[in-house]
Amino acid sequence: MARKVSELNASSVADIAFLLLIFFLVATTMDVDSGLSRKLSPMPEPGAENNQMTKERNVFVVLINQYDRILVDGVEMDVHNLRKEAKEFIANPHNKANLPEKTLKHIDYLGDVMVSKGIISLMNDRATSYGIYLKVQNELVAAYNEVREEAALRRFGKHYNELIKEKQDAIKKLHPQIISEAEPKNIGGKK
Repeated sequence: MARKVSELNASSVADIAFLLLIFFLVATTMDVDSGLSRKLSPMPEPGAENNQMTKERNVFVVLINQYDRILVDGVEMDVHNLRKEAKEFIANPHNKANLPEKTLKHIDYLGDVMVSKGIISLMNDRATSYGIYLKVQNELVAAYNEVREEAALRRFGKHYNELIKEKQDAIKKLHPQIISEAEPKNIGGKK
């Protein structure tokens, strides 16, 4: 006489699996890759002359070759000197002829001030290491931050991060952060 096997009630197994799935979706955190925060340059004002080429003196060209060598305006430079040179370019405090031109603009809280037309152009080789690329990016952004900090202290007698938003915006307009990044290319260069 054969024994009868009793059936298992599996109706709640699907419910339990669904609850476990929901639990793991809610309880699990995912690492999110973060990129470099960049703000696009503002649209040109209507009627502005867009057909003129940017003058060479208004562009600070930074190239990183396949050997992670940095060239600034064709001259090899150590990453540790990049911030100082970029600050000089951004501020052009003595209005030197080889540094960016300035144009007169009215900025709230500052009045009529001379604002640089300078652009930092960054280009790297496809073989550039990510580490040196980030170091260069950090130095360029730090240069802008230091120039803005110095301007805040000089103009308002306070640190930039202590200013009200409107005054911070005025300092940003005085020293706009314009970093133009080109598509990576095969730049090559000496080892």
